[in-house]
Amino acid sequence: MALFIRLYEENPNPKDIKKVVDIIREGGLVIYPSDTVYALGCDITNNRALERLAQLKGIKLEKANFSFICEDLSNLSDYVKQIDTATFKLLKRALPGPYTFILPGNNNLPSAFKKKKEVGIRVPDNAIARALIRELGHPIVSTSIKDEDELIEYTTDPELIFEKWEKKVDVIVDGGYGGNIASTVIDLTGDEPLLVREGKGSLEI
Repeated sequence: MALFIRLYEENPNPKDIKKVVDIIREGGLVIYPSDTVYALGCDITNNRALERLAQLKGIKLEKANFSFICEDLSNLSDYVKQIDTATFKLLKRALPGPYTFILPGNNNLPSAFKKKKEVGIRVPDNAIARALIRELGHPIVSTSIKDEDELIEYTTDPELIFEKWEKKVDVIVDGGYGGNIASTVIDLTGDEPLLVREGKGSLEI
């Protein structure tokens, strides 16, 4: 059964952050709050955890379009090909914020993503998410937790999330009620920015 840990965004308890990250490091799956909807994630470097994540989503790992959740833009060059000044300025303006930017991946992508030509990068405006990544030392691979219910789409109540996911994941972070609008997805791999999905962010591009 999953561990259920309450964290406060204004001041996430370092001991509890470490407890969650220890589980992630050991290959555990985590559900945690972001600045949009609750997310399901794992350590970017742990292939076994990535396989479990893909299995939960009912997809093959090599076909999965998971996002890389970063603490800030300093991780960018680890996974993304060199970008031009205009693109970098756009990222600086939008992040941290409710956006996923699709960027061209480089040759240093973790082994599970070697065949990927592009990668979705997120820097959420949420202190809990960023504290977890800071403690872990590298990005978390994530996907949003969707509800089967067409009307609800995203579960916002951590207690209900726990009821549904307690036997499927290893730790659930209760960061208060989540949102129910996913991130805005913008593709920056072409000549012009392309809006792929309209979500919470409303950036002028």
